[in-house]
Amino acid sequence: MTKVGLVQINNSFSNQNYLPLSVGLLQAYAQQTLKSPQEFQFLLPIYQRIPVREAAALLAPADVIFFSAYVWNIRLSLEIARVVKRQNPDCLIVFGGPQVPDRASEFLPHFEFIDLLCHGEGEQAATQILERVHSREWQDVPSMSFLGRDGSLVTTPKVQRLKDPSLIPSPYLTNVFEPLMRAHPQEKWIVLWETNRGCPFSCTFCDWGSAIQAKVTAFDIQRLLAEIDWFAERQIEFVFCADANFGILPRDLDIAQYVADKKQTCGYPHALSVQNTKNATERAYKVQKILSDAGLSKGVAVALQSMDPDTLKSIKRENISVESYQELQRRFTRDRVETYTDLILGLPGETYDSFLNAVSAIIENGQHNRIQFNNLSILPNAEVGDPEYIRRYGMETVECKIINVHGANTTEEIDETQVLVTATNTMPRPDWVRVRAFSWMAALLHFDKVFQIPLVVLHSLASISYRRLIEIFFGEEACSYPTIQAVISFFNEKARDIQNGGPEYCLSDQWLPIWWPVDEYVFIKLVKEGKLDDFYSEAQALMNDLMAKEGRSLPAGILDESITLNRSLIKRPFQDGDLNLQLSYNLWDYYRAILRGDTVPLQEREVQYTIERTVETWPDWDDWCLKVVWYGHRRGAYFYGARAIQSELSGHH
Repeated sequence: MTKVGLVQINNSFSNQNYLPLSVGLLQAYAQQTLKSPQEFQFLLPIYQRIPVREAAALLAPADVIFFSAYVWNIRLSLEIARVVKRQNPDCLIVFGGPQVPDRASEFLPHFEFIDLLCHGEGEQAATQILERVHSREWQDVPSMSFLGRDGSLVTTPKVQRLKDPSLIPSPYLTNVFEPLMRAHPQEKWIVLWETNRGCPFSCTFCDWGSAIQAKVTAFDIQRLLAEIDWFAERQIEFVFCADANFGILPRDLDIAQYVADKKQTCGYPHALSVQNTKNATERAYKVQKILSDAGLSKGVAVALQSMDPDTLKSIKRENISVESYQELQRRFTRDRVETYTDLILGLPGETYDSFLNAVSAIIENGQHNRIQFNNLSILPNAEVGDPEYIRRYGMETVECKIINVHGANTTEEIDETQVLVTATNTMPRPDWVRVRAFSWMAALLHFDKVFQIPLVVLHSLASISYRRLIEIFFGEEACSYPTIQAVISFFNEKARDIQNGGPEYCLSDQWLPIWWPVDEYVFIKLVKEGKLDDFYSEAQALMNDLMAKEGRSLPAGILDESITLNRSLIKRPFQDGDLNLQLSYNLWDYYRAILRGDTVPLQEREVQYTIERTVETWPDWDDWCLKVVWYGHRRGAYFYGARAIQSELSGHH
């Protein structure tokens, strides 16, 4: 009997692990289509990071092993394969997955312990490999690369994709994962899920289009509904939908509604994460509204990536409407649906000015919850990784260790790495540092809410752009303010460290300890070191400098009161009593209306607000870091509640 090993190593999140869908699909398809399936025994898949020696021991009985390779597991998978091959030279080693490069000549000769590379969809190829495992004749197996007997590279023609992906049985419904789940009863599983395959877009930074080509093919809807039932019956809390464009098909509304109904009747799943389709504004909105109303959404991603026309052309997203994203943002804001916007730093064609203008425009369009500033990383089969493309746009890169945001500081036997773009011919190295520092400052001030109310008020009443309001912290006017200067220096030094291969995040041995986003690290540092109030005093003076320099005027005392309100609302540990705050304007109501996209006139009247500091309390620093700074990240939940308890009308503005 031929024994088959399966390896799909995923990262763990909050002590939960993913069921290994990719290799589960390989097994399900093989067991259905092999001529003599009884001649094959599939070993339990390796699904999480474990020591190389332990993994090799589990795979020792295998005659053939399929590795599903991704950026987060490639180096560990290679080392496991190397050790297995050394211990058992006759074992057939097969690598597939997104991290297997189409340019096999740049990869395979460096890893001679790999017998076969599989490109693209793997189910059909894996079955054909198993049918030939004894003859080891691969010339007529499609989508393969291997070294011939003379050492030359052989690449066979690509296999035609399955027109009906439902020909691949569901590993959930065919009990492929039952032995694994029985063997690990302590696991709290997360589910990966496909409802369709394919992507009609060709974004150069993404390898989705090259990996599964353009045409979208759909799994049978009855199968999908049965899988949802399976998830609910097994009390799966979190389902991650791996579709490139959920909502691209009209039936996706029905699927979303079925999951929502299932949660209401059964309590599971708790969350369904999907990636919105591009351009289909109305359907994307309806899908996310269903998920949000059912409590299934942890925040809607508005994946703009860039707003610059030249950049969008460079990355082949000019056919994706920026206006549709902006309309989605406005509608979600109106309906109180939490969103976050994705921007990628370092895209070809992007400049310092175009990036900062995009940040400003996104906030002005209603994104007050979070912009996720992602560094551009190069994937092996994405067009952005092509050597000619890299030369054309003058892209400079650096390899650095992959670190999970908010991940624990663990010592790995094998570190995974990524390749980041840290400069282009339109954003040279000094500009990349400036943009990276600006992004962290925007996050700290606006999205961590350290200074959000003054920014919103100044933009609304004085018509100053958000770019100008944030950029002033980097100007000459800020040089005389030591706390602000310390923050700026930290941001600049961290950006240069990343350019030199340093980690993307900041490790604190004291705060939990985990890897923090840079803005959150500075937020904690300001509070922990008792410098937040100094920061407010300096920022207030800086804003007064700006107003004087630009000849702007505001209602008397409005800037001071907006800063006082913001400072009073920031959640801090060890607060033991509510705070009554007397203001001369209805600032809290005015500010909240702007965030909702509504209009509430600013009125000059005595208002007493109670800042509700005792509704939530945090008795120690770790509790505050965890529940406020970390858990509040995407929702921007950094403010206490407030309520007006007295008002006396005395005029209006």
